[in-house]
Amino acid sequence: MEYRLEEFREGLKELGIELTEEQIGQFLNFYEFLVEKNRVVNLTAITEFGAVIKKHFLDSLSLCRVCDLNQNIKIMDLGTGAGFPGIPLKIAYPGLQIVLADSLNKRIRFLEELTERLGLKGVETVHARAEELGRNKKYREQSDLCVSRAVAHLSSLSEYCLPLVKKGGAFIAYKSGEADGEITEAGKAVSILGGQIENTDRFEMYGQRRTLIVIRKQKKTPPLYPRKAGTPTKMPL
Repeated sequence: MEYRLEEFREGLKELGIELTEEQIGQFLNFYEFLVEKNRVVNLTAITEFGAVIKKHFLDSLSLCRVCDLNQNIKIMDLGTGAGFPGIPLKIAYPGLQIVLADSLNKRIRFLEELTERLGLKGVETVHARAEELGRNKKYREQSDLCVSRAVAHLSSLSEYCLPLVKKGGAFIAYKSGEADGEITEAGKAVSILGGQIENTDRFEMYGQRRTLIVIRKQKKTPPLYPRKAGTPTKMPL
């Protein structure tokens, strides 16, 4: 199938990302498999090619605006869903180690098939709730970065994500442009969990305002956190 790639190439250029034709092919393969599987498994409401390019692929890759991804670091993608942002990051930056975590096993099965189909190495898939991962020694404070595009409030997301980050590492949240209130309200939680908001990058992409919030892990997260399942959402810090 022929695809119009002008918007994708222009978006990559704006982000300063250069891809080989093989990598472009992996993105197209990803798109085709996503649409195919989405007919039987609810993975995404966005399936039109141009929309997937802008709202999934380029949005995922915008992480390069706030950190150097040309290095061998371990990234935990929490609540990855159909593999965003983890899979686009792995395709564009093959040296990354990616852990894709999601609470729904059907998504994990899709991601296992996808990584094999794309020939991606250095990708781990984990079926677990965020609260479980944060208390698991294999994952607690083991990642250089934890990223999430989840829609949860920043206070709750911080409790899920910061326990997974090494001291000196960072949790980076993908948010809409209307995140100022969340940032203010999350200050207490971030501090309790051992973090500090380091950078807030506001920009426009595909005509929509986006925000990347970088929270640096300055000290270990107290053993109490994350609290039991559901509590971080129902009773944010």
